[in-house]
Amino acid sequence: MVISMPRGTQDILPEESIKWQYIEGKLREISKNFCYEEIRTPMFESTELFSRGVGDTTDIVQKEMYTFQDKGNRSLTLRPEGTAGTVRSYIENKLFAKTIQPQKLYYVGPMFRYERKQKGRYRQFVQYGVEVIGEESPKIDAEVISLAYNIYRMFGIENIKVSINSLGNPEERQAYNEALVKHFEPRINEFCEDCNNRLYKNPMRILDCKVDAGHELIKSAPKLLDYLGEESKQYFAEVLKHLDALGVKYEIDHNLVRGLDYYTHTAFEIMIDNPEVELKTLCGGGRYNGLIKLLDGPEDKKGIGFALSIERLLLALESENIELPIDDTIDVFVVAMGEEASNAGVKLTNDLRLAGYSVQNDYFDKKMKAQMKIADRYNAKYSIIIGQSELENGTLVIKDMKSFEQETINLDNMVDYLQEKLRGEK
Repeated sequence: MVISMPRGTQDILPEESIKWQYIEGKLREISKNFCYEEIRTPMFESTELFSRGVGDTTDIVQKEMYTFQDKGNRSLTLRPEGTAGTVRSYIENKLFAKTIQPQKLYYVGPMFRYERKQKGRYRQFVQYGVEVIGEESPKIDAEVISLAYNIYRMFGIENIKVSINSLGNPEERQAYNEALVKHFEPRINEFCEDCNNRLYKNPMRILDCKVDAGHELIKSAPKLLDYLGEESKQYFAEVLKHLDALGVKYEIDHNLVRGLDYYTHTAFEIMIDNPEVELKTLCGGGRYNGLIKLLDGPEDKKGIGFALSIERLLLALESENIELPIDDTIDVFVVAMGEEASNAGVKLTNDLRLAGYSVQNDYFDKKMKAQMKIADRYNAKYSIIIGQSELENGTLVIKDMKSFEQETINLDNMVDYLQEKLRGEK
């Protein structure tokens, strides 16, 4: 019996992985432009990190984590998201003592959640995320949202919108939660089991229930903005002002609460504005001022961030019929005719690879016509043809595989010739 990959995972084969490499490369590029530095944290952490940092009442902690006991009887969990681990690293490695504050960090890597298999959702998925930890400013919030917004525009996805809300501070949110309990309690039996469980633990989550999204009580629920104090209202107004200045299009969504317990003040999502797309949320994030203290870090340090799924980004590109400008060519295919030329071709292939070119040769001493077909399959830009006469004369035949033009050059001039031909491509 053939062993299959685990349910909820995928094999990313070479014709697809080249797209992933391109996307990850562009994400690193824009991160550098915004002066973010990469951080790499373990794929598994202490379970307590997520139960404290993500929140006991969240779906992630209650239903979706991959948790196991190691041989030392320690409870460990495969990371379901990137923020908690990044904040843990910030605290443990005393990044708050660095001269430059805030610390602007990004990560790219696999996350793990036991979710129901559906299009765009996997139990192992790859997230790109950023975290700005240390100081608080509406300008920082706007920059983070602008980065997320411009990532999609960078890939040609223009049909997007930013949904934004303010979750206020913990005291304001507590008053709002009490109002929500009073609002939903008399008719909570009309809602799904999850909503019933959330009523007293985390009533804000009822607002983003997917099962009962159209219920009249959700539409008529109190608005969190009405429970904000002047300071929180002013902060939110400043964020919106800076978004206007940055040219970010947004709409205020009073029911946007996000799924994790650590959010305060700014919360946002980026949605694809296409009715034919099933999964509309591309990216989400927000401010988490209490998380650093919750994980025993300095009380005065604040944070904000977002994360996006590369799988969902690929789906969005597909839905918008956007082709990535993938270069699947190789520079050179070496065609060698005869035993002596074949040995020389192996050395030539190696020399060119070490000079920085992508080069392939034939391993099986096939006839010239067969080798040229292989060069086509590799999508080679040039083929180098070497036979007995070329060996004796110290020359090579270089053929342009697109124009079919070819010329004979001196072997010693080969690297200079390729540098001239491929200039601007390396």
